Amino acid sequence: MKKPLLLCLIAVACTALSSCRNENKNVETNLLLKPFNTPYGVPPFDKIKNSDFLPAFQFGIDRQNAEIEAIINNTDSPDFGNTILSFDKSGEDLNRISSTFMALFENHCTQEIQQLAETIIPMLSQHEDNITMNDRLFQKIKSVYDNRENLNLDSDQMMVVSKYYEDFVRNGADLSAEDKEQLKTVNLQLSSLFLKFSSNLLAETNNFKLYIDNPDDLSGLPKEIVDQAALAAENDGNKGKWLFSPTFTSMLPFLQFSDRRDLREKLYRGYFMRGLNNNANDNRETVDSIINLRVRKAHLLGYDSYGQYQIAANMAKDADIAYNFILDIYNQALKVAKDEVVEMQQIINKEGDNFKLASWDWWYYAEKVRRAKYNLDENELKPYFKLENVRDGMFLLTNKLYGLQFEKLDDIPTYYPDVEVFKVTEADNDFIGLIYLDYYPRPEKGQGAWCESLRVGTDDINGNRVYPIATITCNFPKPTADAPSLLTFDNAETLFHEFGHAVQNLFSYNKYSRISGNFPRDMVELPSQIMENWCSEPEMLRLYARHYQTNEVIPDELIDKIVKSNTFNTGFNTTELLAASLLDLKWHAKTNEKTEDVVKFESDCMKEIHLIDEILPRYRSTYFKHIFDSDGYAAGYYVYTWAEVLDKDAFQAFKETGDIFNKEIAARFRNYVLTNIGQDEPMAQYIKFRGKQPSNEPYLRARGLK
Repeated sequence: MKKPLLLCLIAVACTALSSCRNENKNVETNLLLKPFNTPYGVPPFDKIKNSDFLPAFQFGIDRQNAEIEAIINNTDSPDFGNTILSFDKSGEDLNRISSTFMALFENHCTQEIQQLAETIIPMLSQHEDNITMNDRLFQKIKSVYDNRENLNLDSDQMMVVSKYYEDFVRNGADLSAEDKEQLKTVNLQLSSLFLKFSSNLLAETNNFKLYIDNPDDLSGLPKEIVDQAALAAENDGNKGKWLFSPTFTSMLPFLQFSDRRDLREKLYRGYFMRGLNNNANDNRETVDSIINLRVRKAHLLGYDSYGQYQIAANMAKDADIAYNFILDIYNQALKVAKDEVVEMQQIINKEGDNFKLASWDWWYYAEKVRRAKYNLDENELKPYFKLENVRDGMFLLTNKLYGLQFEKLDDIPTYYPDVEVFKVTEADNDFIGLIYLDYYPRPEKGQGAWCESLRVGTDDINGNRVYPIATITCNFPKPTADAPSLLTFDNAETLFHEFGHAVQNLFSYNKYSRISGNFPRDMVELPSQIMENWCSEPEMLRLYARHYQTNEVIPDELIDKIVKSNTFNTGFNTTELLAASLLDLKWHAKTNEKTEDVVKFESDCMKEIHLIDEILPRYRSTYFKHIFDSDGYAAGYYVYTWAEVLDKDAFQAFKETGDIFNKEIAARFRNYVLTNIGQDEPMAQYIKFRGKQPSNEPYLRARGLK
């Protein structure tokens, strides 16, 4: 997470740091300045004060700068130990402070945290640039890289040396002094723009509220959805009304079941117009500025476009390969989506309505198609997907695959009261790490679901094992007075998905930080997406899907309906996903800096791929958080599909044995993919697991495209 920086913000940051330099820098009072004296070394969220962060960050930056100077000033010939290992283990204090702050920024972003981020995030961007563009440090690393064949290094050490050398080159270490200064300016500006985009989006999402005060306007909505809306209104100070917001948890059930077409349109417009409302939170100028700065950055680093720069480090290697890969599948999916439109329009006509299906109608009429074709009502399923049952089901799955055991801990400080923490151990009770689970929506966190790492699995500077901590954040319906949190089947898949990321975080270990969990961007979704495959398997459903009132196992009749409807609405789901992927790649294919009309650019992209009016891309530009609130998924939203080809092929390895819980296959997947991915190039590691190149046949079958 970073953002565009005005000179005045730099001045604010410098002033703030100056005023804080001597404030709360005492190790006894500022708990961020030393290793945490807590169970398992977790952040003491209950004791840390927001005023601790600025002086702590300065302390961490100063400490790492001193560590870097020690590497540079070492008069011995550069070798793995005095250069690469010392650099790999530098910044431990800063990492501890940063991960703690980012957990709050991502999951509990109060106004004070947001204001702190406006200072801290650009400061971290500057610090990173000062390291990666430090010529004296780079020359030390380059010396080890150039001489690596003569240093008697093992395979891990060779990989670490190569990765650090590539990192430095990709981040501008080989540039001229003038170009380095330009790149630093670009990175600083981007860091501020990312933060601005994220802040605007959070404000836009929180600012739109659809209030209903007439019970007749709730027609079609299931009782639990109505109850949740009543609770939301009460929490917002309007008891006796019903509140719906443009978040997936609130919006999608409304679009799916509400009989009020005008209100469906109003709510959906509130969602897809975020960042486009000509107000203080409008993101169009921010998007345009980010894109142009990325073009400039790509040119400075020797690439024609930012897409080429980003994807060169991925499995795909080339932006055109990624684009054509997505476009080919998109064209197949679009044909299916057009057939789905015909089915829904027939229902509209049959019911005597005289209108053409619109984007805000899709979920409502798709649900009618589901009932007609599969005799399946989403409300039939939800009683069997109580949140706690789904959670316990995913725990059970990893127990059957890997022998993992989970114990809830009640003495761990968390950043919000309803966050749960679980201790994870091996079958022999050896400790692995911790998982934080944050289930419910609140104004201080964004919508969607994600997994982050509070700590990675590696060794510290003294060679002591550091155990990982993963966090899972979701936005599921909160329990009401009458019912627990009941998930849709899609919600259940989401929880399994994020849990897959957490398992990868827990299993990833290398004594060198650089290659612990070293997934390229277009493989990083493999560990998460493969978990979704088990979610709908009949054998797995019978283990975790139980009625929240009777504890009755989900009946075979419903399981059969779930299996038969697996490809239901797949044209829409695939098309909207890939339309967003193509939009992302188009933005980052730009080779020249040019002011764009963001809406026109987006519209032209969609016309080029012939997207039908009834479907919008999953994310429009002004709320495309994946690609505009950081560099993480920029020119990389395609990775979900790239990784899905891998996950379907990997799951096929289990299916081929006739045992979806095959421990031998699970052990191979854990060893080659989850734990030791950094030991070789990712595709080579995958082939070691699978024994052959991945096939796209399982993906096409699963998506109903073949």
